[in-house]
Amino acid sequence: MRPANVVTSVADVLAGIAISGYFLLHQSDLQLLPIILLCISTVGLYSGGIILNDVFDAELDAKERPERPIPSGLISKQAATIFGGICFFIGIFAAGLYSTEAQYLAVAIMVSCLIYDKFLKHSAIFGPVNMGLCRGLNLLLGISIAPASILMWWYLAVIPIIYIAAITMISRGEVHGGSKKTLYFAVGLYALVIGSVVYFAFANNNLPLSLAFLALFAFMIFRPLSRAIQNPVGPNIGKAVKAGVIALILLNAAWASAFGVWQVALIIIILLPLSMWLSKAFAVT
Repeated sequence: MRPANVVTSVADVLAGIAISGYFLLHQSDLQLLPIILLCISTVGLYSGGIILNDVFDAELDAKERPERPIPSGLISKQAATIFGGICFFIGIFAAGLYSTEAQYLAVAIMVSCLIYDKFLKHSAIFGPVNMGLCRGLNLLLGISIAPASILMWWYLAVIPIIYIAAITMISRGEVHGGSKKTLYFAVGLYALVIGSVVYFAFANNNLPLSLAFLALFAFMIFRPLSRAIQNPVGPNIGKAVKAGVIALILLNAAWASAFGVWQVALIIIILLPLSMWLSKAFAVT
């Protein structure tokens, strides 16, 4: 399930809810149930996607990563498939308990995950874009808490698509090493993502705190990436990928701050040590 990664998906949804204006509109009568349902939904959807990813990769992992749960024999392929299906069901069902819009997005996330896992993972171009689409839709899942906000902010899904596409490109060098050209391209995409958040923070007059979160975000992603650029071997690239995934929490905190909900930004930040702690016990990539 990659528990450390699942925590970052919850941060996506919380950032989406902040972007939607839900917290600002319901300060005096905040309903927690919709927030809880969407968080349960993203946990189920992300877990299902990750589990089925390992199911489809079982034969390849037996050669390249035999320590993983399925090739090592810790869990059977059939059991993992059933477990992944249950997680997908939970994700779609929880979203449907809140709204039709959220359920449609949940189904779209599941379909995107399966397309990536089965068909596009090894595509140099469409694979990273498809993986990024899963995260973009996840942000929209949070925004769907206020259905009218989907039409207003749908294009923001492009930002996580760009970011995750960059991480996915980098991750292709985890086993056999990567190319510096790819890593430098990722630097450019990371900078584009940071610049986008700065733009919205400035437009909403919420720049100072957002810059603080973005500074931490930049430090967390660029430090291991610079080491990978200097020596693009598998272990260094793996650390850059791991940092990029967990740093999503800081990026989401910056989003919440950029849209004026600093309290939620602080709640999201609390997820960071939890994700880092889980990353020590469970694989991230």
